[in-house]
Amino acid sequence: MSKIGESLLRGANEALAHAKGKKTKAKIHKVVVPKQVDVKTIRLKLHLTRQQFADKYGFSIRTLEKWEQGVREPDGAARAYLVVIDRNHKAVESALAS
Repeated sequence: MSKIGESLLRGANEALAHAKGKKTKAKIHKVVVPKQVDVKTIRLKLHLTRQQFADKYGFSIRTLEKWEQGVREPDGAARAYLVVIDRNHKAVESALAS
């Protein structure tokens, strides 16, 4: 078996052992999504109107308004996306460019 094949097999076995609750040498990376995100602050930091922000990142204007007014809170996936926009908006724009 090739070195790549051995590595893949070893990784699969380690993942299976971890899933069964066995202790392994696998590195575990936990993603922490903040419980709250200040959408308005992110938008203003980028010098965008609500409409520009909504259009650029794929949000509905009504949803954005409700988040900013505190009527609703972004769900976990939206909060994670907003954090990425805040920390590296150029990467998001590049990834979404057609």
